[in-house]
Amino acid sequence: MSAPITTEHKRRLEAQGVGAPKKFPVLAITHDSLKPEGAFAEAQAVYLNPVQELVKELDALLTEKKIGICAHFYMGPELQGVLSSCKWPHIFVADSLAMADAAIEMAKAGVEAVVVLGVDFMSENVRAQMDFLGCEHVPVYRVRTEEIGCSLAESADQPAYGKYLLQAANQANSLHVVYINTGLLTKAKAHAVVPTITCTSSNVVKLVLQAYSQIPDLHVWFGPDTYMGGNLVAMFTALSTMDDAVIKQVHPAHDQSSMKKVLETFHAFQEGTCIVHHMFGEGVAKKIRKEYPDAYVTAHLEVPGEMFAVALEAQHAGRGVVGATSNILSFITEKAQQMIAAGKPATAQFILGTEAGMITPIVRKVQAMLAENHAKGGPEVQIDIVFPVASEAIAESEDADLKIVPGVAAGEGCSAGGGCATCPYMKMNSLEALVKLCRDIGTKEPEELAKLQPRKYTELVRGRAAAEVGGESIMHMRHYFREKELSEELIKDVQTRHTTSKPPASLPWVRNEGLDW
Repeated sequence: MSAPITTEHKRRLEAQGVGAPKKFPVLAITHDSLKPEGAFAEAQAVYLNPVQELVKELDALLTEKKIGICAHFYMGPELQGVLSSCKWPHIFVADSLAMADAAIEMAKAGVEAVVVLGVDFMSENVRAQMDFLGCEHVPVYRVRTEEIGCSLAESADQPAYGKYLLQAANQANSLHVVYINTGLLTKAKAHAVVPTITCTSSNVVKLVLQAYSQIPDLHVWFGPDTYMGGNLVAMFTALSTMDDAVIKQVHPAHDQSSMKKVLETFHAFQEGTCIVHHMFGEGVAKKIRKEYPDAYVTAHLEVPGEMFAVALEAQHAGRGVVGATSNILSFITEKAQQMIAAGKPATAQFILGTEAGMITPIVRKVQAMLAENHAKGGPEVQIDIVFPVASEAIAESEDADLKIVPGVAAGEGCSAGGGCATCPYMKMNSLEALVKLCRDIGTKEPEELAKLQPRKYTELVRGRAAAEVGGESIMHMRHYFREKELSEELIKDVQTRHTTSKPPASLPWVRNEGLDW
């Protein structure tokens, strides 16, 4: 007699496409309603219409105490639902880089404190960039005293990543391109070993190609995200087979010949993943191909190769996008606008290949567009957001009015074994904790509030403050943003570091320099 199938076993089978639910959960967006299908979508929809008493209380606290809020797109729907209903102008929900930019603008506009809703490296990044740009006087807070980690960021703190960077340091003309979703100390240690520039998922392709166009015989070492690195290789490989004219649309300095050289010297770390994007694997990709052939497909650059391939094919056909969270949001809103402009009733499905927290900004922007269209007498347009997750990717709640919430039970996180599309680390930022912090600001002693500030890196990295060294890699990226090319300072560092300073030989050497992995 065969053994009974456990819930975990069932989830693993579903992830492989075996015994999977007939349809993924869907949230249909119209001009005046949200229509969920499936428990996961129902749980998302409930929070998008928040209790107005909570909205009014938070709005009043933020206004009275002049508190700015910088939140990541991946915050839970309960928190985002309330934030997006507040009238206080200094609330900004975006990706990790834009959060820091927004915090700086808020500080210049007169806010007296900034609260960062995200994982720890995001609050560290905000604090570091505010310090660099003259906003040291404005305190930055997290909402939890506990560490809010990140599986991807932590993978860059492992010995394997240290060894990877040692290999880079012993290769002439090496540039380490580090994903922004890493800690400030990680960036500092890396930059001390090999010249480093930070990247985002939205700029990494053009940044890498620009670096190759400016530095002869360059070696690029990308990390720590393994899936993104593999997807970049796949993208560069595809480009190398295209006509030169097509390649030059991506970057004017490249052609087939140069792209083949890029592939010879582009390195990607093999041991770093995000636990959320990890779950968009082969089973999900097969299901999308088979059951959603007409849907638009969106995918974050961090998803596994199978899902990346589906989205990249869709992108080439004009029916998808691969990129950052901001790229996904822009793609969906642009397609919605095209449907409105077509002047006839229509419905379209969009596969949401990233963390489910993205649904809040999508709903807010799309529904505003549809409402405006309806008010002008335009045709009915409906946007269906498809969550490529197991339908039971929810947890029971003790709340008498809300029996289920997005996410898995017991806080075990998400996995390719059938989990969810929500990040357990991001969800440590709760509405309750935010409201409590806002009440405490200005009333509690500074010593108490100091426990909620981002970690202050007092360590010295090769004789310099860790925050200063780590911040340099971010400043190099900021220069690229402004000028669309690498700085002369970084180019010189890449070309001379190998000859002007003795390359580290081993991890013990790194430890002796205060750069322990």
